[in-house]
Amino acid sequence: MSLLKVRREGEGPVLVWLHGFTQTSRSAARFRSILAETRELWTLDLPGHGDAAALWASLDECADLVAEVLDAPADLGGYSFGGRVALHVALRHPAVVSRLVLLGATRGIEDPSQRDDRRRHDDALADHIEAVGADAFLDEWLAQPLFADLAKDPAELASRSRDPRGLAESLRRCGTGTQEWLGERIGEITVSTLALAGEFDHKFRLEARAIATGVRHGTLAVVERAGHAAHLAQPEVTAAHVNEFLA
Repeated sequence: MSLLKVRREGEGPVLVWLHGFTQTSRSAARFRSILAETRELWTLDLPGHGDAAALWASLDECADLVAEVLDAPADLGGYSFGGRVALHVALRHPAVVSRLVLLGATRGIEDPSQRDDRRRHDDALADHIEAVGADAFLDEWLAQPLFADLAKDPAELASRSRDPRGLAESLRRCGTGTQEWLGERIGEITVSTLALAGEFDHKFRLEARAIATGVRHGTLAVVERAGHAAHLAQPEVTAAHVNEFLA
């Protein structure tokens, strides 16, 4: 029995969707509602977030916890941090994944020195979160150029995780600097995989292309007029790509 609580909405084949850093199972409401029109959508709070803020775990441990939720193979998707967790589920527990959808995901950082730099940066950012608190940090986080295309949405902001220690521990344990470089392992993923990225998200467009070509059966899709959080900026278009792939 998993320590993660599942929210279910809609009817149809099961799709499990994993949220990004600072988000929760209630984030991306419009995107979720579209997917739930044709599927039974499962969402959950990943360790360090929402109801699981006091549960701290590495990427591998997150993947194990998500796999425990599934009692039968299901389609699995995720955004950014959630996409990285989904990648680890597919590699560690391939039997529970039917198909894979990755939005703004990454294989990690190949260069060990750059990976160490990123880990130190994330550790410093984690200390900063604990120092200034979640509200101030979220203002700073969402002001990044990465999210410049997003309109201010009070409901989306209200759905964000507000536990500073949980967010800090998520960064320390699951930040990109902690992630094993998956470039040589991505070919182990044999299920059909959709790699998505926003049109304006140049770095993650390159990652999406590399993932789509690196897995056994990959498809690349670019969400027009969207940045990193394409499912927030263009929920209808992003959901249409996911539904078309899963259909």
